Amino acid sequence: MKTFLHVGCGPLNKSSCLGFNNDNWKEIRLDIDKNVNPDIVGTLTDMKLVETGSVDAVYSSHNIEHIFPHEVPIALREFYRVLKEDGLVVIKCPDIQTAGEAVAQDKLLEPLYHTAVGRPISPIDILYGWREPIAQGNVYMIHKGGFTYSVLDRVFYEAGFKARCGGEKTRSL
Repeated sequence: MKTFLHVGCGPLNKSSCLGFNNDNWKEIRLDIDKNVNPDIVGTLTDMKLVETGSVDAVYSSHNIEHIFPHEVPIALREFYRVLKEDGLVVIKCPDIQTAGEAVAQDKLLEPLYHTAVGRPISPIDILYGWREPIAQGNVYMIHKGGFTYSVLDRVFYEAGFKARCGGEKTRSL
């Protein structure tokens, strides 16, 4: 059985992680918020409780935009550090280019898409963080950065991830 580190899991478990939601994967849940009962309390930039080279994959959905841009290389080096040599990263984050295009069309508050539970997400949510949970006091939802595909690709490469080829660590953007 392979192991994946579910970074910034929140209240979710592997049933929500497409590709990892089967019996082939063991999940280790890591989150900054102890109230969601993760296996490990930690941050994207400090995963010292995760052993170097110990996981087959890192899954991070909508987390990297919650740290400052200068912290992103630190977080990605942590992802790289905890991966086994043939490990992979699956990362999901909002596309700030799409949000910017909508803002340029004066659609700051118009929904771009809906969450799995039907909640609307507008460009303002992508730029600054999801308003609904922030209004309820969840300041972990504030966005501190954003990415286009090419920028995300570059920061992964600069953190040590290489194009997929024989035995090297890979990147999945």
